[in-house]
Amino acid sequence: MTEAAIVHTAPPANLLGMTRAQMAEFMVSLGEKPFRAQQIMKWIHHRGVSNFDDMTDIGKALRERLKSVAEIRPPQVISQHDSKDGTRKWAIGVGGGNVVETVLIPDGDRATLCVSSQVGCSLDCSFCSTGKQGFQRDLSAAEIIGQVWLAIQSYDGFPSHSKRVVTNVVMMGMGEPLLNFDNVVAATGLMMDDLGYGISKRRVTLSTSGVVPALYKLAEVSQVSLAISLHAPNDSLRSELVPVNRRYPISELLEACNHYIAAQPDTHRVVTVEYTLIAGVNDQREHAIELAKLLKDFPCKINLIPFNPFSLSDYQRPSKNAVNRFWQVLTDAGFVTTVRTTRGDDIDAACGQLAGQVVDRTRRSARHLSRSENIQPIKLVNN
Repeated sequence: MTEAAIVHTAPPANLLGMTRAQMAEFMVSLGEKPFRAQQIMKWIHHRGVSNFDDMTDIGKALRERLKSVAEIRPPQVISQHDSKDGTRKWAIGVGGGNVVETVLIPDGDRATLCVSSQVGCSLDCSFCSTGKQGFQRDLSAAEIIGQVWLAIQSYDGFPSHSKRVVTNVVMMGMGEPLLNFDNVVAATGLMMDDLGYGISKRRVTLSTSGVVPALYKLAEVSQVSLAISLHAPNDSLRSELVPVNRRYPISELLEACNHYIAAQPDTHRVVTVEYTLIAGVNDQREHAIELAKLLKDFPCKINLIPFNPFSLSDYQRPSKNAVNRFWQVLTDAGFVTTVRTTRGDDIDAACGQLAGQVVDRTRRSARHLSRSENIQPIKLVNN
């Protein structure tokens, strides 16, 4: 074949991850009216349709054109696991041998979907299984919102009924959301858009380890609820647990959070402070007292998360007495404090356990695996 005969064609546009503005712009580029975007978004996100032929209120000529230049392609479900407590976890293939994990946690009238934003994570927090897997790449907006689409589909939740399959979304799965800024903003926007999934902005939560410059940028473009992975009451300890703290210390993180809250149009917003309790590391009474002093004037609620063990860590889960003691100090100091119930640990779906399968380009996973060979198992004793 001669060089002149080689034809390079653009890949089809995946409409699944397009925002309302992007979809309208795409329709205009095809010579169509912008209102076509609304029709197509309803078919995709309200009815779960991925075949253009099923879009019966759209003319045949446009449907044929769309088939030639676009697609509606969710990521692929590799496996599904159901916990005895009702939690459901999906392993989702995103190409190149990479797999991310997504978890739905039902709780009465609520059903919270924990969504991944990256293949692996570059931050390597010491207590998190995902970080030990290394990092490969960011997920696209379609791959992020596709996790919501697949979760609803797995419960036969399309078309939308009065009882939602997913009532809450937390960006707390694999990855640091603010390091995949544009795609996460687009996907969370779709979650809150009435043409998308219509979830309240107070029920879509972005959790960050503290990428401070991106937090200021987020305040300009988003109204998601905010959670921060704090895990320590001082910079010395936090820098050991959460390495990004060495670049953006606690004082800068809290200042950025205050800016984000002040920028929101609605009042009475608070930040959720996530604090993973690790036995003998950050779970002592003096840590709780120090945390209460640190957050004294910070608008927040505190979510205590007992550490969930995994194979590449020698950290231990705190005793119930230690958790209760920590909770009592914060409660007595006037903080709204909850203890996260461990869900899905029988299928490795609990907080901090998501790992997936990462074709690691950082070589971090090999280093952690080598280290783990020297870790001796420790028998846990409850006080």
